[in-house]
Amino acid sequence: MSEFVALTVSVFSIVNPFAALPVYVGLTGELPAHDRRRLPRSTALAALAIMVVAYLAGEALLGFFSIRIASLRVAGGILIFGMAWSMLQAKLSNTKYRPEEGVEAPERHNIAVVPLAMPLLAGPGAISVLILAATRSSGPAEHVASMLAVFVVCASIWAILRAAGPISGFLGQTGMNVATRFMGLILAAVAVEFIAAGMLELFPAWALR
Repeated sequence: MSEFVALTVSVFSIVNPFAALPVYVGLTGELPAHDRRRLPRSTALAALAIMVVAYLAGEALLGFFSIRIASLRVAGGILIFGMAWSMLQAKLSNTKYRPEEGVEAPERHNIAVVPLAMPLLAGPGAISVLILAATRSSGPAEHVASMLAVFVVCASIWAILRAAGPISGFLGQTGMNVATRFMGLILAAVAVEFIAAGMLELFPAWALR
């Protein structure tokens, strides 16, 4: 249960649908009403597919490139800390989204996958966390708990994006900045844990000092 809660909080903090709301509203503002209604579901399903594939195939991919888990912990921790630092300043990290990744109006029916699901929501940070979670999980119960955490996060993506207009209006820019900074603080702590664990695995002699 504790692993499920920890992974849900970690992945949700990285995905942070609240921080994505301004971009989402900006990209969907000119879409027809029926497209705006179906887009949250399409985006959540695309994010789910990306995260499930990362969880199931990520470890094999690391083995193919001969990358040690400890190295991924350190690299993922540094990446996540960079995202957290941007969030603590109420900014959207460039690892998640760049303005040039937006799409022209005629192609906006494709935005559920790019840029919304990838890289805005299920970006490099979430993928790194899920690969590491897969390497730590042992036994069917832990794998089921991890998958359930991913489903919960993706369900929250659907719910938050579906209510994007009312949430943005209710929270305002100040409220969204506060939520982003809070998630950034949690994310920074997660990043430090990743880096510390990875460094101890790479340099076990440090643990003896």
